[in-house]
Amino acid sequence: MNVNAKECRAAPEIVIVASAFGAEAVRSRGHAAWLGAAAAAGAAGFEVRRELFSHEADASLPALHALGAAVTQHGMWAVYSTPAALYRDDGALDAAALAAAYAEADALGARWLKLQLGTFAGRADAVTIAKIGAGSRARLVVENGQRERDGSIANFVALFAALEREGAADAVRMTFDIGNWDWSGQAPLEAAVALAPHVEYVHCKSSGGQGARRFPVAPAPDDQLFAKILRVLPSNAPRGIEFPLDEREPAEDARRRVAWLAAA
Repeated sequence: MNVNAKECRAAPEIVIVASAFGAEAVRSRGHAAWLGAAAAAGAAGFEVRRELFSHEADASLPALHALGAAVTQHGMWAVYSTPAALYRDDGALDAAALAAAYAEADALGARWLKLQLGTFAGRADAVTIAKIGAGSRARLVVENGQRERDGSIANFVALFAALEREGAADAVRMTFDIGNWDWSGQAPLEAAVALAPHVEYVHCKSSGGQGARRFPVAPAPDDQLFAKILRVLPSNAPRGIEFPLDEREPAEDARRRVAWLAAA
């Protein structure tokens, strides 16, 4: 009997990024208010965004522990996203920021800790990264951002080459944000081909508008480029919904989008 290979493939786990429910809505009501909707939609994971905390106290270790317990109670696992960058403007590893981010991610019980790349200047400092992350539950993933410095294909290729050269290739992996390549003027399919071996988590969105007026949007159902990029990236990498959900019926839209993205 012939069975279609796509039908045999296990559906990827789907994450709902908190910002999909609206940045201001999350800031005003808190992350925990959206866990029920995410779980009911069938999401396996929920991405907590540090920049959406309304008070710095929300990022305290006890508060993060309580939020992580709530995520688990809803049958999901967590991703912890912080706007901190792995490398400072001078190209040096920001060890203090990384250590603080790991502590917060572990208090949350996160599966992944997501940072921005920052200004990578050729030296990864891989041994130090590995030491800081030793014993942590969270896996460190860096995301291609919307700025030129951390949204360059060449910079990410250089980073992973440096990590391997320095003897700690698995110290850092990648969050591949499909839509962010548009902001930095890079070709997302070219990026997928070059970086797929390093990708552990995928942010799914497209972009609308032009230049500085770009904004995130849901990929069109017939977007062939988006579909091709997903085929190039690892099929077992969880996919995060980072585009805005319908604010009129976010729970119902979340349910539809989770089912669509799992089958895409």
